[in-house]
Amino acid sequence: MKFLTKDKLTIVGAAGMIGSNMAQTALMMNLTPNICLYDVFSPEGVAEEMRQSGFDKVNITCTTDPKEAFTGAKYIISSGGAPRKEGMTREDLLAGNCKIAEDLGKDIKKYCPDVKHVVIIFNPADLTGLVTLLYSGLKPGQVTTLAGLDTTRLQSALAKKFGVMQNEIKGCATYGGHGEQMAVFGSHVSIKGRKLTDIIGTSEFPTEEWEQMKKDVTQGGAAIIKLRGRSSFQSPAYLSVEMIRSAMGGEPFRFPVGTYVKTKKYDHIMMAMKTTLDQNGAKFTVPKGTPEENAKLDASYEHLCKMRDELVTLKIVPPVSEWSKINPNL
Repeated sequence: MKFLTKDKLTIVGAAGMIGSNMAQTALMMNLTPNICLYDVFSPEGVAEEMRQSGFDKVNITCTTDPKEAFTGAKYIISSGGAPRKEGMTREDLLAGNCKIAEDLGKDIKKYCPDVKHVVIIFNPADLTGLVTLLYSGLKPGQVTTLAGLDTTRLQSALAKKFGVMQNEIKGCATYGGHGEQMAVFGSHVSIKGRKLTDIIGTSEFPTEEWEQMKKDVTQGGAAIIKLRGRSSFQSPAYLSVEMIRSAMGGEPFRFPVGTYVKTKKYDHIMMAMKTTLDQNGAKFTVPKGTPEENAKLDASYEHLCKMRDELVTLKIVPPVSEWSKINPNL
């Protein structure tokens, strides 16, 4: 059996549904023979299930001790926050989960400052990722957040609408925040070679239907809660493990990721951009869409800034002007 790396992968929140699915997916992908399952609640049951699944060439450890979990870790995926419940927005989790992110960042800085890559997926991911990055002391490209799930929701919605396979939908992307204020870009999308912009506004796909689809995509997480009675766990688990696989040297990640952005227009924020994610970390360029799409991206950025500023008010992070004192890379 060939593994991508022998480096230690720590999965945070491993006792939960997302975390346990991440563990199984990482094992099935043969990422590394060195996996540590960490949670404040005992992940021993998950570890036993993985061993009993026959993953017998992997050293699966589990712990509730952050020192044991993070020491020596080179890769981390964290779902270690409170889940969203029906009627809640991702933003409702802001204060509590960002405090968890602060502690995570400090643990990384204390126990594994030479970690290679960290993927954050607990909501609101743009802010929890930003807080983790700030307190970890890591470089911007080393911490990414789950944003691809929004793109796959758009891709799947279009595939169902037009009766095609999802891989026949090209150019799908959502940018900005991982929330209902995200910017859904349709101007680069093609469906079996047909430009989506040539189809929108026709009897085949009326403009009103496209507008409703975009709204449904932004509320995709809430729809899963209604359908399943709980927040998404399989899709975020799978995509986050794909992300860490890319950082380990596997094939580059297929979808946008949330990354630290510092440009003249978008500053000191974590948001989904047009990205590449590979073993060199995350790199981004600002996407270019229609004037309407660009305006939506601007609005999403402004919304993220308001939440970031709320973290300053809550004293979870200091004013942006002081961030470089905590993390010189910012």
